Amino acid sequence: MSDRPPRRPTAPDGFVVVDKPQGWTSHDVVARMRRLAGTRKVGHAGTLDPMATGVLVVGVGRATRLLTYVTGADKDYEATIRLGRTTTTEDAEGEPLEARDASGVTREALDAAVAGLTGDLLQVPSAVSAIKVDGQRAYARVRAGEAVELAARPVTVSRFEVDAPRAADVDGPPVLDVDARVTVSSGTYVRALARDLGDALGVGGHLTALRRTRVGGYGLELARTLDELADTPDDVPLTVLGLADAARATFPVRELTDDEARALAYGQRLTAAGDEPEAPTAALAPDGRLVGLVERRGRWVVPTLVLAPA
Repeated sequence: MSDRPPRRPTAPDGFVVVDKPQGWTSHDVVARMRRLAGTRKVGHAGTLDPMATGVLVVGVGRATRLLTYVTGADKDYEATIRLGRTTTTEDAEGEPLEARDASGVTREALDAAVAGLTGDLLQVPSAVSAIKVDGQRAYARVRAGEAVELAARPVTVSRFEVDAPRAADVDGPPVLDVDARVTVSSGTYVRALARDLGDALGVGGHLTALRRTRVGGYGLELARTLDELADTPDDVPLTVLGLADAARATFPVRELTDDEARALAYGQRLTAAGDEPEAPTAALAPDGRLVGLVERRGRWVVPTLVLAPA
């Protein structure tokens, strides 16, 4: 007779917003969620580094098909940037490189440098990012001793707010720590923002703490820790944010008639009402079911993802 614990009941389709703990990879969280949700059909929207904490949107069952669209949403972060030190990874997990005296950085210089890193930018991603170079992740090439240079890519930093810099007690030349709050487009590296802020001030910099507080419409107010999720009784399915509520949280909504819901379930296009956005829109049946995602193309609304069976 097996000593293995009974498998937990399979969770319904939907999202779980996890408050990722420090030291865990996003893959670690998915592996844990597969056990808690009683299914292998689990994925996440947007990797968080092991050092980082905060919002990781996890999809269960059919909700995994929505994750691609959530990954592209803008994100909020709280960060601490250390001025006067650089590292190999542009964060606290890397090996130290240069140490410079940052005590001369003024609030005025800091604000000017922040302003220069706000708006539409061309950002060079961190060399230890997950971007693929000739089929291999950049971070893997760096760990193998290769020098990796990535091309700059367009990003948007719509908010970059900083508190007054404060001295930190470290060995060597004086450093300054700066607490920041940023809102960024998908594909923006906050580590690279820390690096570029230090470069703009002439003292170097790296990230010492990072917490993601929002992905699209999913904020920390919806998040649960892994310990809280694990407290779910073994014979009770995990509670999720259902498909319709998950879609409402981050997409505009089109309410369908019964005929439109039926047509969309068969993959047929609908007539545009004239005010739909061109961005992905959640299409909801009269009974509240999420039929799928649609996009306006000219005078038509076409399905980009169909979830409800025909």
